[in-house]
Parts: sequence; structure tokens; C-alpha cells
Amino acid sequence: MTHDVHIIGGGLAGSEAAWQLAKRGLRVRLSEMRGTGERSPAHQTDALAELVCSNSFRSDDSDKNAVGLLHHEMRQCDSLIMAAAAKAQVPAGSALAVDRDVFSAEVEAALAAQPTLEIVRERIDRLPESGLTLVATGPLTAEALAGSIGQATGADSLAFFDAIAPIVYRDSIDMDVCWMAARWDKGGKDYINCPMTKEQYLAFHAGLIAGEKTEFKEWEANTPYFDGCMPIEVMASRGIETLRFGPMKPVGLDNPHSATPEFPNGRWPHAVVQLRQDNKLGTIWNMVGFQTKLKHAEQVRLFRTIPGLENAEFARLGGLHRNTFLNSPELLDRQLRLKTAPHVRFAGQITGCEGYVESSAVGLLAGLMTAAEIAGQDWQAPPRTTAMGALLAHITGDAEADSYQPMNVNFGLFPPVGPEVKKKGRKEAYTARAKADMQAYLTSA
Repeated sequence: MTHDVHIIGGGLAGSEAAWQLAKRGLRVRLSEMRGTGERSPAHQTDALAELVCSNSFRSDDSDKNAVGLLHHEMRQCDSLIMAAAAKAQVPAGSALAVDRDVFSAEVEAALAAQPTLEIVRERIDRLPESGLTLVATGPLTAEALAGSIGQATGADSLAFFDAIAPIVYRDSIDMDVCWMAARWDKGGKDYINCPMTKEQYLAFHAGLIAGEKTEFKEWEANTPYFDGCMPIEVMASRGIETLRFGPMKPVGLDNPHSATPEFPNGRWPHAVVQLRQDNKLGTIWNMVGFQTKLKHAEQVRLFRTIPGLENAEFARLGGLHRNTFLNSPELLDRQLRLKTAPHVRFAGQITGCEGYVESSAVGLLAGLMTAAEIAGQDWQAPPRTTAMGALLAHITGDAEADSYQPMNVNFGLFPPVGPEVKKKGRKEAYTARAKADMQAYLTSA
């Protein structure tokens, strides 16, 4: 053995786990398939911790938002992913969004500087039969390794579809039609807004329904969608108003071009398409909530009917890929170990957590668990009143195994606050309790 721990997968979770282990002086072999000439259907580069969907880590508000609270807790635990995100941050209102290339470069540089960490570009086809192993291959685990995991678990993995949103070049957007604002101007004016009249919205909705979609392969035909990353056309099929209460919600967006003939009935558009900055230079912007499985030519045709995007040039069009994950509440113990092979841990999206930050947090926790095991220490999980503790508890047993599906961190995973807390103040009550409990946990660790 030339290493103490073998990590398979150099995504967000694997990179975070490797950082937590290596900075404690443990010898780590980090195996990443990309760089061998192979990639998953969604990856475009060989960079570690590549962001394949949105460039946003979502809300950074640690007082009223569960994912913002998770950011806060990870920073307290010296998270590499949070440190890299801070260096790569781009404007996005109250959200934490990053320049993808800068972010991946920061992660890779930090890991490469660790003297006890070896990054190896290699494909692993089978779970190792011995030695501490951490599998963080994500929701696009290669077929051979997925088959080996299936054999070890004695159960079929679940699966769902994940769709990627298009990215538009900033200089191809007509700002005489669009304008910069966030809903109710919360967090600044960081989004580009494309306004629609009722007639334009209805025509766009009809185009989404009728548009030619990517055909499913036979093995994908019965795979359900995950509600948190649903294609725009699937949302449209659920009702004429669904998009107006979702990603195209116009509430709180006062159109400064409202005096134009297209908006004779007042300042408020009937619907709005928002775009968010995707890199530090501000040259590319992604279409918020516009994950899609429309064919590429259909995307270009239809999205250019959106006001302000008539001449849009696309840096990337949307796509669709299948994600797989374990039924973790049934298969893993409370320390993310495979019950049938406890030398193997899992981390990241393959465990059924959903989202960049959640995946990174589970990787962080897996790294801490593994370090404690090597040291012969009795590792204690963070309290369930914290974001990290609540997420871990959900994955490893609190969720219903029969209906388990990917889950973002949310206050519904936390133990309820007391009935004396009024509804208006519950979010602050959850976060205040979590911050106090996390601080006590870290102090006693």
C-alpha cells in the first residue's frame, strides 16, 4: 500500500474529501477517469471539480436560507470548495456564483500542492476488495464501476434525469429590450431580464410543448426526473401557468422599458426570462432554470423568439444526462460506509444528496470520518440541528428508503423549532440554533 485512502472520483465531493485527508498528513490516491481520453456525457473538460450544470452555489444567506447556512458551516470546517468559490466569485445578487474555469483551477492547484496527495488519471472499473476506499464518482458513474457497485450492494441503483441550461454570450443580448435587476431588487441588479407579453409567453409555451426533444435510449425510457432540475419543457407540460410561478416568475421585476407599445398595460411583464453571469469577465450568461432536452437546432430557434435574445449566440446549448445514485438509507451506515463492505465509503451525489454544495459537504464529512477511523478515534457527527448534521442524517437513515430520491438541504430536514417561534421568524430560529450548536460541536471536537 502506497496510500492510506483511495478516493475514486475527482469531482466536488472527491476533491473536498481529498483536501480534508491530505491536510491532516494522510496519504491519499485520488483517481480521476477524465484525463485518460474518457469523459462522462456531461463533462466538457478534464479539470477537477468541474461544474457541469449551473455555475451557482445558490443562496449565500446564512441567516434565512438552509444552503447559505451550509456554506457557513463548511467555511468553519476549512472547506476547499468554499475557499475556491470565494476566489472565483462573480456577481449574482445574494447567490454565490463562480467563474467555472477559475474555480476548477483553484481546486486543482490546492490539491496539487499537498505533498501526501497523488492525483492519478485512471479509470477504476471495480470496487477495491480491501483498503479504505471512498467512492465519489458522482451521478455519472461509469458503467463498469456502477456494475461493480451494484454487485456489492445487492440492489439496483435508482436513477433520474438531470438537464443542463444553455449559456448565452453577453454581447449578443439586446439591452434596449432587456434590463438589469433582481426580483424586488433584492441583492442588487445582477440578473438580465427578458420581458414577455401574454401573447409572447403563450407562443413560447406552445413552442416548448411542440418542440422536438432528444430521444431517450432504451435503458433511459423509464427513468424519472428529479424535481429540483427539471427540463423547462417538462415544467411547461404541467400547466400553462407553471413557468410563470417558477423560473419565469415576473413578480418584483419593474420593467424600465414599460412605455413601449409592447407593454401598454403597465410596468409589469406577463413573464420574464432571467440570465445570470457565468464567468468573472461577464462575457457569458446562463439562462436561469432553462435546463432542457430540446434538440440543439430547436433550442436556437425557440430561444431566439425570447425578447432581447433574437440575435443570441450560444456558448453552450442545453443537454440531458442520466444520473444514478444509491438507496443510501438502506445501503449505508451512519458513517456512509457500505453495510456489506465497510471498508468502502460513498460521498457526493451518488449518495442521493442534490446540489454542488450538498455534494461537497458530504465529501467533507466523509473525509473527516475516514481521518478519524485511521486515527482510531470515535467520530461524532455534527448535531442534527445543523445543516451538515441534518443532511447526513437524512442520507444515512432518516429518509424513507422506499421513496428515497435526491434531496437538497432544506429546513424540512432539521428538527422542528419550538411552537413558541412564530412562523415569520422560523428561518432565523433554525439558523441561530444551528450556528450555536455547530460552534459548540467544533469547540468540543
